[in-house]
Amino acid sequence: MAKDKVHDIMRYNYNPLDFMFAPKSVALIGASEKEGSVGRTLLWNLISHPFGGTVFPINPKRKNVLGIRAYPNIKELPEIVDLAVIATPAVTVPNLIRECVEAGVKGAIIISAGFKEIGADGIALEQEILKEAKKGNLRIIGPNCLGLICPPTGLNASFASTSAKTGNVAFISQSGAFCTSILDWSIKENLGFSGFISIGSMLDVNWGDLIYYFGDDPLTKSIVIYMESIGDARSFISAAREVALSKPIIVIKGGRTEEAAKAAASHTGALSSSDKVLAAAFRRCGVLQVDTIKEVFNMADLLAKQPRPKGRRLTILTNAGGPGVLATDALTWGKGELASLSETTIEELNAILPTHWSHSNPIDILGDATPQRYAQALEIAAKDDNNDGLLVILTPQDMTDPTQTAEELTKITGKITHKPVLASWMGGSGVATGVEILNRANIYTQPYPDDAARLFNLMGRYSYNLKGLYEIPSFSKTDNLIDEDLATNIIAHAQATNRTLLTEYESKQLLQAYGIPTVTTIIAENVEKAIESAQKIGYPVVMKLHSETITHKTDVGGVRLNLTSQEDIKQAFLGIQKRVKDSDFLGVTIQPMIHLEGYELILGSTVDHQFGPVLLFGTGGQLVEVYQDQAIGLPPLNSTLARRLMEQTKIYTALKGVRGRKTVNLEQLEQILVLFSQLVIEQPLIKEIDINPLLVSENNLIALDARVLLYEPNIDKKQIIFPAIRPYPNQYISMAQLADGKEIKIRPIRPEDEPRVVSFCTALSQESVYLRFFHSISHQSLISHERLTRICFIDYNQEIALVASYTHPDTNEKEILAIARLSRVHGNTEQAELGLLVKDSYQKQGLGTLLGQNLIKIAKEEGITTIITEILPDNHGMQNLCKKLGFELHKTMDLVKAIYFV
Repeated sequence: MAKDKVHDIMRYNYNPLDFMFAPKSVALIGASEKEGSVGRTLLWNLISHPFGGTVFPINPKRKNVLGIRAYPNIKELPEIVDLAVIATPAVTVPNLIRECVEAGVKGAIIISAGFKEIGADGIALEQEILKEAKKGNLRIIGPNCLGLICPPTGLNASFASTSAKTGNVAFISQSGAFCTSILDWSIKENLGFSGFISIGSMLDVNWGDLIYYFGDDPLTKSIVIYMESIGDARSFISAAREVALSKPIIVIKGGRTEEAAKAAASHTGALSSSDKVLAAAFRRCGVLQVDTIKEVFNMADLLAKQPRPKGRRLTILTNAGGPGVLATDALTWGKGELASLSETTIEELNAILPTHWSHSNPIDILGDATPQRYAQALEIAAKDDNNDGLLVILTPQDMTDPTQTAEELTKITGKITHKPVLASWMGGSGVATGVEILNRANIYTQPYPDDAARLFNLMGRYSYNLKGLYEIPSFSKTDNLIDEDLATNIIAHAQATNRTLLTEYESKQLLQAYGIPTVTTIIAENVEKAIESAQKIGYPVVMKLHSETITHKTDVGGVRLNLTSQEDIKQAFLGIQKRVKDSDFLGVTIQPMIHLEGYELILGSTVDHQFGPVLLFGTGGQLVEVYQDQAIGLPPLNSTLARRLMEQTKIYTALKGVRGRKTVNLEQLEQILVLFSQLVIEQPLIKEIDINPLLVSENNLIALDARVLLYEPNIDKKQIIFPAIRPYPNQYISMAQLADGKEIKIRPIRPEDEPRVVSFCTALSQESVYLRFFHSISHQSLISHERLTRICFIDYNQEIALVASYTHPDTNEKEILAIARLSRVHGNTEQAELGLLVKDSYQKQGLGTLLGQNLIKIAKEEGITTIITEILPDNHGMQNLCKKLGFELHKTMDLVKAIYFV
């Protein structure tokens, strides 16, 4: 293998986009002296904000620009530059990118406009640019962008009229004009940035690349995004799911118009707009979506100062009733909750407050409240486990001392580390000093209490989203319920007969193949067969039109209920037959008349052009579009995600039991949602599917009607949009045998494995932990949920972690014996890092070799070209294993780096 490639890997410990944000040299192609030109502004910004590197103007018509020597082209430069900034007409850019690749440039920012925004010609130019860039692995920001500013390094590679201050917020925008507005506003608000990027058309560098970059950047505390389109949905979700756990990602979405799919024949298609799907994607990956620019930066500031709440219960402390009421209204309108005060809290407040305090939440400590009364009341309220956060309101009354009160509160809030404290010091100059004191103490302040309550609700929503991602689901009980071959055959038969619409009978068979209970259904082509079928099922029965072409049978009078006799059957059959064309009529289906008390639900899926299959759950029945009580989610689901999808609907409250009605079987309903999501993912030829109604009651859950629309039979597989979230990779499951004869299963890890991973980690010796992680870790830290989420809740698009699992024959208990991991390097999808850990009692039995061989095979399947791993010099076992697997070992002073070229 070439020495230079090994050298690059040996030194691979920097952030892959550093050459964009901290370049050693920059070439400006299109540098100009013309007043008011983009080329002049770019050059001035580059040279007037020193970044510690050299600027090379490129202009074939001038020997110097603004007194700096200019070069005719990038080939003539005296050194290889890290970054090229291009501000020339669009038609010149493909050739310029070709020259950059030939000159060894690592990255380019294309300021120029005139690409896909102008139509087909612009799209063709973009593809030409991308083709040239890939020849040299040159990364591109843009085109059609403002550029980027990196205040910590001093780089200003933009044509903005002002620069950004240094801070801890990374701001990324698709709109250059929006960037300039935010820059002006940030100067006035004294807001600083760790990065400020106009991403433009996202020809190459996209949301995912930048989220990973700032996720790894120690200076960045939060990431703020102005988004108009998602681009590569899978890349965004993968990056956001990983980074959101440690840094808030706050998004404001432009162009949020309701675009119902008018051409869609299904209820699901009509009910799921692109904006709802995007909101579902944000929830799924832990991103906080807000509605206003003000909320974006307020939340970035708030989350940087205060811990996330564990729930949505707020305690309000105030010296005036009115502001407390307004804050309560805003809280409850936003789905927050007014916390109830515990008996202990009330007793303690009674001891320090005047007799006429409110004795409830909001805690009104009256207009003559002293700073000490505020502090004592806050300290008592903070100890109450019934609340998840606190809001302190002060109105400047005659007896009030805003400054001293602020000082007293800071003494208390320093002890409150487990829940957020917000403050609203209402007024102007009289409370300004108090506000400044609170802000210096990291107590977030708002002038209006209702705004503060809304921000607390946003914090609660953010915590809810993250908690849902990393709650431990129950183990899937669906494996034995699925007949994937039967489902595939049903779809293949329909396509073989050149149909895109399954009959109701076929649709129900398809559901049954995935373990979803359906009502008994018999096809009857004539009156005699219909009567025979009704007698077999037992009266009363339901008759429905059997057709391969008609979508909604109710609309054409194709459903007849409560038929109780042979004459009813005859009249219903002839009536349905008369209402439709002969070509649409294939007979009827006979089903039992279900007289179950319960709720009618809808469960459906349609294909979004960016996210692939999306799921819909909610109130169903004939008035499904009228009630508009549905939630959108992304497959695949596990039990936790299924419950979260249900919780977003109003009908969920009824499903839990209301007005004397018993709760429905929620565990079985969760299972049906999980099975349905598997159906959608494992059968990619399904374009749309509805179960409406899905009738649910205390003991019964049954699909009464179903509709399935397929892709065209001759569709090119490349046109099928696959799920944005990669499903569980079943193809990597295998069986193996250890040296002692034990049969083990090797499979990708699942979130449900966390309890078993706890047992695995607990059994590890400190020596094994040290050799794997290069430092000692206590067992308590090793098995913390926060840490194990990184191990078990993985994105299979970015990582494959294999577990070796053994089932004890006497107890049927499953035990994890070893874990091996292959993780793509951020910014280099063809390179991955290997990690391996074997339980002490199972070492030297061939487990490491088995898992390593499997991961090498997986690397080939996943397009990974290089596997690397770092090993301590005294870890001879891992070094020997890597040699056995075919790795090259390269020793440094402190480590051994093993490299495998796939």
